[in-house]
Amino acid sequence: MIQPAEAAADDRPLRTGAEFLDGLKRSKRTIFVNGERVSDPTRHQAFSGAARSIARLFDYAAAPENREVMTFTAPETGAPVWRCWQIPRSHDDLRAKRVAAERWAEQTFGLMGRTPDHVSNFFAGFAAKPQLFEAGGKGFGANVTNFYKFARDNHLYLAYAIVPPQIDRSKPAHQQSDPTLYAGVTRETDAGIYISGGQQLATGAVFADYLHLSCIHPLKPGDEAHAFSAVIPMEAEGLKLYSRRAFPMVANSAEDYPLTSRFDETDSFIVLEDVFVPWEHVFAYRNLAVTFDQWWKTPSHSYGNHQAQVRFATKLRFLSGIAKRLNEATGNDKAPPVMVEMGELAAYASIVENMLYAHEMVGPIDEDGIVWPSKPALYSVMALQSQINPHMIDIVRELSGAAMISLPSSTADFDNPETAADIARYFQSPEIGARDRVRLMRLAWDFIGSEFGSRHQQYEKFYGGASFLVKMNMFRSYDFKRATTMVDQALSILPA
Repeated sequence: MIQPAEAAADDRPLRTGAEFLDGLKRSKRTIFVNGERVSDPTRHQAFSGAARSIARLFDYAAAPENREVMTFTAPETGAPVWRCWQIPRSHDDLRAKRVAAERWAEQTFGLMGRTPDHVSNFFAGFAAKPQLFEAGGKGFGANVTNFYKFARDNHLYLAYAIVPPQIDRSKPAHQQSDPTLYAGVTRETDAGIYISGGQQLATGAVFADYLHLSCIHPLKPGDEAHAFSAVIPMEAEGLKLYSRRAFPMVANSAEDYPLTSRFDETDSFIVLEDVFVPWEHVFAYRNLAVTFDQWWKTPSHSYGNHQAQVRFATKLRFLSGIAKRLNEATGNDKAPPVMVEMGELAAYASIVENMLYAHEMVGPIDEDGIVWPSKPALYSVMALQSQINPHMIDIVRELSGAAMISLPSSTADFDNPETAADIARYFQSPEIGARDRVRLMRLAWDFIGSEFGSRHQQYEKFYGGASFLVKMNMFRSYDFKRATTMVDQALSILPA
């Protein structure tokens, strides 16, 4: 019989949802929402629903029946770790990462964009190319590798803040009215660096273990104090999180707000006041090139957005399912005009989904044996996402008509004897009773029309950057040489 101390490596437990919640409860992080400092996110109405949803992701990955899909074996320890940390060395590896991301996305219906498999994928990309960081300073490459292994082996949840505040975008960071308006290094010592300033947009940071702090915007000469890449524990002294309006605070019923109450991961503005970062947690320092190249000359941006596109595809599948159930409920599912609209919805959802398969089927393998998702397949969807998403939302609005804005005021209307009979009579459909139909319509409205739904529309428009920036990525990735060669060939056969 194997004793516990001699247990096989693949039997080692993964971090559970209860452990995640317990750590979040005990953490001494500084969070403000609605003018209040929050001491325990697991019990506060603004955050508790999302915290429980994230905990379920930990439990899903830890379940023995999901281990093969959700984990891979860490080569140094032989222990199971989340698949999202895997650096793919074959197309099958990249496919396995996509399947694991899909399983997690389905648990939240694609409505949580910064789950623990997002920033972890960026760090897998960093760790795939430690030499890029090492070129920026001796030891930085080892710092990246060591932190990657530490976070991977301890099943850590990372968030990031990598965009400077919108204060005066006409000026670079070092020309702002105060040099510490944008997050930047104010001093260094033999032990590490000190950072002050603001940064956005730390989605999910309320729940994370560590914050990756850097800048994805191009920096200019003179901005060297802002040209760094580092990680900071969320309970670091001087680190403050200002949550945007937390929509669950007005979601007084899970039945009336079935999505808001569970999946609002919140976005936070980050303020740093003389926050200390030891050198071992610094990956780039006063280096404009490395700070910019970490996203593009490693597979980090590709891996992180590969996961994000898995989530987006899942979300569009969920939206299509909502539309189908709405049509079935009212008995017009087989009407030709409805079938045309639904066919268009299905076409968009299928384009996004099938481009994911292209990521892994035709993704290149670089000189180090690392597989990258296909950039043209990735950026083509991202470039059009700000057009695809609202158009699909509008199709569902058209299909639902006035139904979503003529619902009873709340689930309490079913419980009041004066109103219950009327509600039951006039909100039924041929297929389902009034209560089930109203639940379905509430789900649709929470996706499309609530504050939570509106935030998601804004999120899908900008989460990968402004559309013109993503289109520039597509411009750089597309094989125009092959295209123009055909034009030259066509011109060459014309008579002189």
